[in-house]
Amino acid sequence: MAVDWMGFPSLTALRAFEAAARLQGFSQAARALNVTHAAVAQQVRSLEERLGLELIYREGRGLKLTAKGVRLAQALADGFQTIEQALSELRSGDEGSPLRITMTPAFATQWLMPRLGEFWAKHPDVPLLLHPEQRTMDLRRDGLDLGIRFGSGKWPGVEAELLTTARYVIVGAPDLVQGRKDLTAAEMSAMPWVIEQDWPEALEWLKGNGLRPDALQITLMPNEELALAAAREGLGLHVEAATLVEQDVEEGYLVVLASIQDESLAYYMVRKPGPVRPELRIFMKWLKSAI
Repeated sequence: MAVDWMGFPSLTALRAFEAAARLQGFSQAARALNVTHAAVAQQVRSLEERLGLELIYREGRGLKLTAKGVRLAQALADGFQTIEQALSELRSGDEGSPLRITMTPAFATQWLMPRLGEFWAKHPDVPLLLHPEQRTMDLRRDGLDLGIRFGSGKWPGVEAELLTTARYVIVGAPDLVQGRKDLTAAEMSAMPWVIEQDWPEALEWLKGNGLRPDALQITLMPNEELALAAAREGLGLHVEAATLVEQDVEEGYLVVLASIQDESLAYYMVRKPGPVRPELRIFMKWLKSAI
């Protein structure tokens, strides 16, 4: 049932009455609430006037509650205790719980996973729960602490911090390119390509490298991971972020044939506005150091 706030007494007055009833005195309540004796007395009297009831009265040197005052005091004590418990649980709810991180499957597999052991060696007390997801997830709705997103960094409702700029490369399997690294645009145009579907930027980058996408033999893959896997198998040349193929190049699965720099796009660490968990600060600092 919704609260009728228009007819609801002042929360300040309710708090003053609860403290006075519990501590059996205006002076004791004033010390507990860090206000003056007069302020507590005034709040209690205003509450009685608002309700049209006598709640508390002086007897000798102490205070006594009327029957209705006892009833209200108990209800307030129970209510404030419930609120205090809920606030305490909210404050401590994140303590020890895993950081929930979202990123593309390719970023998780190609960049994060090879480095994750290093992070846990340094910070074994910071658990992570990864959500590799091709779609862009809503941080608030999905209860996520951090997203690693690729783009311009201009997204509404979130705080975006640069992780690394985007340097793209054209890569191919050694067998496909026959060990060469200096293929001309004409030679690359004669080879098959594997490119992630719904990624028009890749075609624009190819144009910037002297290639004509409409003249290429392109096989579209449903996602980035499959396109990379196909490139490793020698099924075609591929355009990918240099960051995501570092390990493939180092281990000899792919060869870099050309480099494309796009200053307008980058990887960003994206979080909700507001307070940042200490564990998240640690993880974000590590991410930047690992680039």
